[in-house]
Amino acid sequence: MGRLILVPTPVGNLEDITHRALRVLTEADLILAEDTRQTLKLLRHFSIEKPLYAYHQHNEHKATGGWVKRLSGGETIALVSDAGTPGISDPGFLLVRECVAAGISVECLPGATAFVPALAASGLPCDKFFFEGFLPQKKGRQTRLKELAEITTTVVLYESPHRLVKCLEQLHDFFGGDRKAVVAREISKIHETYHRGTIQELLEYFKENNPRGEIVLVLAGKTN
Repeated sequence: MGRLILVPTPVGNLEDITHRALRVLTEADLILAEDTRQTLKLLRHFSIEKPLYAYHQHNEHKATGGWVKRLSGGETIALVSDAGTPGISDPGFLLVRECVAAGISVECLPGATAFVPALAASGLPCDKFFFEGFLPQKKGRQTRLKELAEITTTVVLYESPHRLVKCLEQLHDFFGGDRKAVVAREISKIHETYHRGTIQELLEYFKENNPRGEIVLVLAGKTN
């Protein structure tokens, strides 16, 4: 019986990768990647040559059975996403679930995840928090925002830069303009920034300043 190993990859700075992650990528029989082009850059940087196959949201349902079969045959497979930990708002859950059901060993290395540094550096309470990830794009979005607005612990969202202003407008409608929030941008990269203030203040700022890079939104919980 083989092993499936989830390997976190840097969300920004390549120095964030661990020695253990590099060893696993070197020793694995093959690597499954959300985007082979992105992962190839990482592998080349660290002079790692391994068979590389695409495993993403568009093919995971069709491909999972084949990879489970190969794992059952004794191969060790490393799974990576474009950045961060596989399965956290990225492909991975389906393969992990099927491996667990088949009795295949599953390991996950500790490592990079964008929301953890954003939360810890936000200045908002982080002893308890609710991680939502990406909001629904259409169906159920407003219902979900209404539910999140009632949560009393810190709430963490992922958002893309071109949707940030729209998201802040909706948060203003459901959470209120006075709710404290933080927009963390480009975590672990050269241009990492934290914009702190109320939702109203952040909305006004980003209407005038187009955001770039990956976004983590950290929102204060509802107070009585």
